[in-house]
Amino acid sequence: MSDEHVTIDDILPRVEQLAGADRVVSELPGGLTNTNYKVDVGGRSYVVRVSSKDAGLLAIDRENEYVNSVAAAEAGVGAGVVAYLPELGALVLEFIEGSTMSAQELRAGDRLREVADAIRRLHGCRRFRDDFNMFRVQERYAAIVQERGLRLPERYLEFAPQVAAMERAMAVRDEGTLPCNNDLLAENFIWTGDRFRLIDYEYSGNNDPMFELGNVWSESNLSLEQLEQLVAHYYGRPLVNKVARARLWGLMSKYGWTLWASIQDGVSAIDFDFWGWGMEKYERAVAEFDGPDFARLCEDVQRDD
Repeated sequence: MSDEHVTIDDILPRVEQLAGADRVVSELPGGLTNTNYKVDVGGRSYVVRVSSKDAGLLAIDRENEYVNSVAAAEAGVGAGVVAYLPELGALVLEFIEGSTMSAQELRAGDRLREVADAIRRLHGCRRFRDDFNMFRVQERYAAIVQERGLRLPERYLEFAPQVAAMERAMAVRDEGTLPCNNDLLAENFIWTGDRFRLIDYEYSGNNDPMFELGNVWSESNLSLEQLEQLVAHYYGRPLVNKVARARLWGLMSKYGWTLWASIQDGVSAIDFDFWGWGMEKYERAVAEFDGPDFARLCEDVQRDD
C-alpha cells in the first residue's frame, strides 16, 4: 500500500495496543513531514506517525529513524517504540506525558542545565545506525533544488567558499561523532517534571555533538551568552573552541535547512509557508556569513582549549 493512501484506519487494526474498542483518535498539530495522531486506548496513550511520500527527498530514512528511536528509548531519553509498520510508513510510540517546550520558554534560560543533561544522555546511548553530516546533507539538498529547478535564495551559492573554509577549520580538531537527534527545535523537548525527554528521530544519526548544541541555539534563537552556558553545562566548563564549533554548526544548520524549506516549498502538499520559514533562517545565516565574527570563529574552532 502506498503511503500516499494510508490512513489512520489502515494502521489501527494492525497494532494490538491500538485495537481496543474504547480508543479515541485525535490529530496532533505541527508535523511538517508526517501526519501525527494521538490514540488514547485502555487507559494509555500512543503517538502514530505516518510519513509523507516525499520523505526520501529530505534525507529521511524511516528504517534509520526506527532503529535510532529504539536506541534512544533504551537510553531513557526517547519515547518507547511500540510498533513499526514500514509497509504503511507508520511508527507507533508511547505518548510522553509532559509539557512541550517552545522557543520562548527555552530562551528564558532557566533550564539550560537540564537541556545539556538530556543531550548528554542521548549522546551516551548506543551508536545509531547511520551518520549525519550537514555539509553532505546540504550538498544533497542543493543538487535536488538545482536539478528540479526549485527556488534558490538570492546569493545562496556565493557562500560556498565560506562553507569550505568552515569545514576545513572544523576538521582540525575533529573529535569524532556520537548519537545525535540533529533536529532539536524547542518542540522536540518534553518536560516531564524533573527532566527533558527528546522526541522525533527523523534526522538522527551519529554526528559531531556540537552540531546538537549549535542547532538548539539556532532553532530557539538563544543568545550567545546562553550558548556559552549550554556548552559549559555540557562539558562542565567553558571552552572557547567548543563554543566556536557550536556557533559554526548553528550557521551551517541554518544554511542547510534553508534548502530543506525550498524542497518542501516545491513538493509538499502541507498547508504551511515553508519558504517564509526557510528565509527567516537564511537571513540569519547571511548575517553571520557577512558578519565580523566569521573569520575569528574559524580561528577559535582550531584552538587547543
